[in-house]
Amino acid sequence: LPSQQKGVGTEQPLVDAEGFPRADIDLYQVRSARHNISCLQNDHKALMKQVEEALHQLHAREKEKHAKDEAEALAEAMRQTQSLPPAFAKVNAVTPGSPASVSGLQVDDEIVEFGSVNVNNFQTLQNIATVVQHSEGRPLSVTVIRSGKKVHVGLTPKRWAGKGLLGCNIIPLQR
Repeated sequence: LPSQQKGVGTEQPLVDAEGFPRADIDLYQVRSARHNISCLQNDHKALMKQVEEALHQLHAREKEKHAKDEAEALAEAMRQTQSLPPAFAKVNAVTPGSPASVSGLQVDDEIVEFGSVNVNNFQTLQNIATVVQHSEGRPLSVTVIRSGKKVHVGLTPKRWAGKGLLGCNIIPLQR
């Protein structure tokens, strides 16, 4: 404001104590400057309102997208869980250096298929023992569920330093 040196800002009176226009300032220049300042402040307020609304919309969209992503991830996890076949037995011990250990079988693997044995025809552990005896020296396809994922293992039952043909312990799962 050009007249600021004389103590005239945007709020100071433009009249003297008796109500007459002040003679020490250019009234037209002060009124014109105040009008421009007022217009600029209104423009600034309008712009800030637009910025605020845009930010609200942006965050709302981000929140919606995040919720949608979470819902999709949950649905995908549910689909994977549902698509996992049912297990009938579980590995609760694997001896290091045994055929089971060499094939990659791990403790807590849940068995879905063991050669020809699956959840539909499994009665007792004798079913697995029979398959193992008939497959000595030949690879068996074993499908397990490990950490929520289906894993295929090639297991060849054979004689080794330890006891049995596999070197692992399998327990039936109660369903």
